[in-house]
Amino acid sequence: MTLEIRQFPCLNDNYGYLVLDQDSRQVAAIDTPDADAILAELDKAGWDHLDLVLNTHWHPDHTGGNEKLKAETGCKIIGPEEVRRAAPLDQVITDGSRIWLGETAFDVVAVPGHTLGHVAFHAVADRVAFVGDVIFALGCGRLFEGTPEQMWDSLSRIAQWDDETVLYCAHEYTASNARFALSLSEDAALKAHCDEIFAKRERGEWTVPTTVGVEKRFNPFLTAGNAKTFAERRAGKDSFAG
Repeated sequence: MTLEIRQFPCLNDNYGYLVLDQDSRQVAAIDTPDADAILAELDKAGWDHLDLVLNTHWHPDHTGGNEKLKAETGCKIIGPEEVRRAAPLDQVITDGSRIWLGETAFDVVAVPGHTLGHVAFHAVADRVAFVGDVIFALGCGRLFEGTPEQMWDSLSRIAQWDDETVLYCAHEYTASNARFALSLSEDAALKAHCDEIFAKRERGEWTVPTTVGVEKRFNPFLTAGNAKTFAERRAGKDSFAG
């Protein structure tokens, strides 16, 4: 693996990510929930520059730091066209684009549903993906703009990736997602998995990242089987009070 990844909390429940290509020493921020937190983490890491910002979608808790980071570091901001709704953008990417961070290739994968232009950044050779709000540990994003069919197709694309692929999600929602998953199933393995999640949260530990294999086994949205069942589960989670 040629990447060094630094994960850190931002805002209320976001995670920020800084990614270093170890060969070239180029650095990228994945989304910009909080420019000050990102700049502080750069300083803490001893990385004195920021080359790229890679935005997954336009929501302000993912693009809010674009302008300040551009002004202070001169970084290039890359993302889907919809980012322009909220923040500065230098380069537009679409499904099938490839972005290079030094020697590391990130394939751009369209994953609409949460927003219509949402993308994920998949470093296939490193088995790493930054997935924004399309999928969470035991969950998935709300359908603010897309349809259940679109989101089901997006999740199905992710499910085709190597099971060992590490998924860096943008939020710490796992405990709530686990309670919903348990409302749908009494599977003993799921219960054990959720118990581990609850224990981590009680200790103040993160439950992100996760892996494709873990989510294919336990995530109720990936195990739905079809778009109709997915839509029912997504509607159920939207109104879930547990």
